[in-house]
Amino acid sequence: MRKYISHIMTGMLLLSGTACSDFLDKEYDATLTVDKVFNNETLSRQFLSNIYASLPDGLAPFTDAQFLDASRDCMTDNATSYWGLHYYTKIATDSYTAKDHPLLGQWNVNFAGIRKCNTFLKNLKAEVVGNSDLDGDDNHLYDRYCNEAILLRAIFHFDLVCWFGDMLIVAEDENGEPIIFDKDDYGVMNQPRKPAADVLQWVADQCDLVKDELPFRYSDESVNWGRVNGATAYALKSRALLYKASKLNNPEGKTAWWKEAADAAVDFMTRNTQQSIPYALYASDAADNAYYTGSVANPVNNNEIILSRSLWWTNRIEQVFLPVGFTGSFSGTGRTNPTQNFVDCFEMANGKRIDEGGSRYDEDNPYANRDPRLDQIVFHQGSVWGNENDNESRQVDVRTVGGADYAASLGGTCTGYYVKKFVNNISCQNPINYPHSWTIFRYSEILLNAAEAYCEMNELAKAEGYVNEIRQRVGMPDYDGYDQTELRKRIRNERRIELSFEDHRMFDLRRWRAYDGVTAENELNKPRYEQLLNLYGVEVSGTLPEPVYTYGPARAAQNGGQIETRVFNVPKNYYFPIPDADVKMAPALGQNPGWSVESSSNN
Repeated sequence: MRKYISHIMTGMLLLSGTACSDFLDKEYDATLTVDKVFNNETLSRQFLSNIYASLPDGLAPFTDAQFLDASRDCMTDNATSYWGLHYYTKIATDSYTAKDHPLLGQWNVNFAGIRKCNTFLKNLKAEVVGNSDLDGDDNHLYDRYCNEAILLRAIFHFDLVCWFGDMLIVAEDENGEPIIFDKDDYGVMNQPRKPAADVLQWVADQCDLVKDELPFRYSDESVNWGRVNGATAYALKSRALLYKASKLNNPEGKTAWWKEAADAAVDFMTRNTQQSIPYALYASDAADNAYYTGSVANPVNNNEIILSRSLWWTNRIEQVFLPVGFTGSFSGTGRTNPTQNFVDCFEMANGKRIDEGGSRYDEDNPYANRDPRLDQIVFHQGSVWGNENDNESRQVDVRTVGGADYAASLGGTCTGYYVKKFVNNISCQNPINYPHSWTIFRYSEILLNAAEAYCEMNELAKAEGYVNEIRQRVGMPDYDGYDQTELRKRIRNERRIELSFEDHRMFDLRRWRAYDGVTAENELNKPRYEQLLNLYGVEVSGTLPEPVYTYGPARAAQNGGQIETRVFNVPKNYYFPIPDADVKMAPALGQNPGWSVESSSNN
């Protein structure tokens, strides 16, 4: 057991790299024995806090400037990476095997998290941490700690299903004892994985165990912020059942599964209304900037966020996304480039698609009269940006000749666009740090989950009601009177925009089986916003007052030619591979379709 604590805990502390709330920021001494830890109240608490280091974190890759400092949406139609060494490009062209795939860390991290949870559940002692009737957040502390660990364990199982599909359930044995084995205990690991739908149902059932036992919201969130709560359990259940009902896991289209997903989302909202301070869509005085403001607001004070990762005071996020022309003692590297596919998916302000009759879209003035979220998510030609206090405010200029923001030595744009979401208006002359945190669950997703589930049940008025709440925040017209097919497209597009660059798009496209029957050739007749494999951008010429826009394939940063065409092999690329070494040592796990070393070498 001491071997486990030393090996796993040390690794997870190194992976975390961020600071948490008062509850979560205590360092854990990974060299201690189990008896030493769980006979001490403080060490028991610190062991639990360390489990949080295994939670999903989309900001952690940004610390790797060579291979990972771009959004993981670069593996989707939403964006591409300017930096040729980034792993995302080769993943999006299916160029790795189960032996050399660089993004299989979730396999190790989640199993490490599961083992930590089970170690905690097996060894925590009520007489050490206390379990008294108390007012406030520390009521029945032992019970609450156990419920936190159960919920964290469910999150880790859910994440494994997202990346790898069918999965082991590592919970309790037939005697009710938590199962503790190392991922490389292959004698125990060597067993068939359970169907993904069954694991997702198990995750939902685990949420039911704890969702009303944990406080829905902590009374002192300044201290407890970042910890899972009852709202997290309701939110995880909603997402797990939505994924279970989706085509990837529900090929027969069972309506009952969609009803379960709808009920779970509504259950969250019902419970939420009972709170003195309920979760809600972030709002600001200016409706045309509320979405952006919510993306940069201090997460601790944002009532839209249900669960976020550790709070990180940094300007690394600004550096990673900021256009390259904003320089000084601090300079943007802007390697995440939103595609024209993504930009085109934003409706006009009147609610019509850009290619829809009556939209009044103008290719020569493409950013006028659009969904306000376009200007809040994307830097484009003419966007006004820069810190006014240091006289840095100016228009973003991505013209291929003379444009300050087109390209630099360490970054640039392949598409004519950069990411604005998450970016504070930093001074490049006098940079400071800002609070950033990776959002795992937020309230807008609950509304989108309900809208999608009700649409699939053909209860269209209810579906429209939920998605319209999101549209109303930014002043977009309500959806009204669409048939099921059209409303499904609209809700999926709304989800694409609202949850962009938050690690949803990749999993959404897969659970919808959106790539079935799609090739780069046969999608060319579709609008750019519907194409998944051909990526587009805009080249800007002319003058700053009178830019000229030329639309076409995104260019390659290396040689200026056309960017690579994406590849998606079905069913292979619906999941990542199980690490080949683990499959060799535990063959009963099985490999995901198309990923065996033999088949991948012939692909």
